[in-house]
Amino acid sequence: MRQQEVQRLKLQREQEEVERLRQEQQSTGNDLLSEKGIDYTRLRDLLKAGDWKEADQETLAVMLKATGRERERQDYLNINSIHNFPCTDLRTIDQLWVKYSNGRFGFSVQKRIWESLGKDYEKFGDRVGWRKSEKWLRYSDMLLNTSAPEGHLPGVPCAGVSWTLELRGKGDIFSRVETCKL
Repeated sequence: MRQQEVQRLKLQREQEEVERLRQEQQSTGNDLLSEKGIDYTRLRDLLKAGDWKEADQETLAVMLKATGRERERQDYLNINSIHNFPCTDLRTIDQLWVKYSNGRFGFSVQKRIWESLGKDYEKFGDRVGWRKSEKWLRYSDMLLNTSAPEGHLPGVPCAGVSWTLELRGKGDIFSRVETCKL
């Protein structure tokens, strides 16, 4: 019971901080906020230029930095790092993807699709183009251009560039998107 209360209070504080930062973002016009001091300028510039492949890889890089995983020399986000991912940073990353893809890409876009398909991994993979003929694609086979299906990107953060694009951790990141109110 005590642990549940601690979790509830932690979530409440997190949501209050997210709301405070959202208001700060709106009042200052700064779209590159970070709880961890991450510089999102390169990601913004890559997305603005439509360089989807580099932007996807930069997304992984900044997410690893925000969680400390790059110090562990890891190329993917584990469940713990996803569950504790800073909401402000997740919001910044998502808003950049949504803005510069005209609403086609981003974690919030993926979450909407995920939920519309009843949280079915295979249907989601088929819809966003991560699965073909009932097989999960390798990252190198992704469509990293504007002809990619809605929700196709970002594709790297929960897998790593050499793995297949199965939904390792994606359900968890969608849960985090929900917690962070994206």
